[in-house]
Amino acid sequence: MIRFPTSLSEIAPPVAGASLPVIRAGSTDLSERRRLRMAAGPLLDLRDLAGLDTVEWDGTGAATVGAKLHIAKLAADEALAAAYPGFAAAAGALATPQIRAVATLGGNLLQANRCWYYRSPDAQCLKKGGSACLAREGDHHYHACFDLGPCACVHPSTLGMALLAYDASVMVHGEPADLTVKDLYGDGSIATGDHQLPAGKLLTHVVLPPPQPREQAAYFRTISRARSEWPLVEVLVRLVVDGGTVSFARVAMGGVAPVPLRLPQVEAALVGKPAKDDVFAEAAKLATEGAKPLPMTEYKLALVEGTVLEALERAGKATPSTVTLPEPPAPEPAPEPAPAPEPAPDAKAGKAGKAGKPKPKKPATTKPATTKGGA
Repeated sequence: MIRFPTSLSEIAPPVAGASLPVIRAGSTDLSERRRLRMAAGPLLDLRDLAGLDTVEWDGTGAATVGAKLHIAKLAADEALAAAYPGFAAAAGALATPQIRAVATLGGNLLQANRCWYYRSPDAQCLKKGGSACLAREGDHHYHACFDLGPCACVHPSTLGMALLAYDASVMVHGEPADLTVKDLYGDGSIATGDHQLPAGKLLTHVVLPPPQPREQAAYFRTISRARSEWPLVEVLVRLVVDGGTVSFARVAMGGVAPVPLRLPQVEAALVGKPAKDDVFAEAAKLATEGAKPLPMTEYKLALVEGTVLEALERAGKATPSTVTLPEPPAPEPAPEPAPAPEPAPDAKAGKAGKAGKPKPKKPATTKPATTKGGA
């Protein structure tokens, strides 16, 4: 059975014990998982759901992006590219033109990992309710070099990594508060899913904070072939450089852990330092702090340092963004205080005053003088 809701009011919150629908948007990932018998159940198709494919801006310059927006349109949006250049660059670099044309922002954030054991219909790994991560004792050449939990897969979302660098959050239908991208993915210690969104819940929007003026950003991925390949390591860097000194830095990385990662140690090594290649090189060496490679993924550590350095150098040479934040509205003048009411007159005093009030006298009149013996 397939349902085609036309408004969010037609999507009921999931009920405990009830059969949960499988949500479909662009279906670039879901089609394969249904073919592999990994996503059985009734479909909730978002095709006719209006209002989730737009970009809206508020008075602070912040953007709210609908989860149904196609990635190709996201990458081509000039206003988004001006305000969030790294985010737009990452969107334009992932997958292929054909996939970007139909895949959606929300689908990219919530897609399932590409571990071949997870994708095999004959394997029962941790992600599918099994008792062990089959990749650990098997072929894990493309898996994690930051071993954060029981599952050794790497997170597949390029846009999740990019939004982590932008301190973004997501809106979930029926939930009163937004969820940060960091909380959406967790810390990698839970092996049962690729995100923390409860089953049956619908992600509706991504909320980006006001942009950084004069941001210099770069996205770079290391891949095993020139095009159409999953990244071995991918990095997004955001810098603000004032007078040759880095005053703001954000560095995020994907392709190396079960969740996208922020690199605060690299950021701290940049802020307050000159935006020069030797500073970038020293900061990039810190990118592997905390790494725990598997036997077959130790090669990724050199890729991590090299990819971070490449992204830093590109960001250092990037043209600063020209986005201008709107002026805050002038405060409204305080209303003038209302005049104090006149005191009510005392009743007795009023009567007494009325009784004792003298009557006005008539003005005196002078009769015209008469002269006796007139003419």
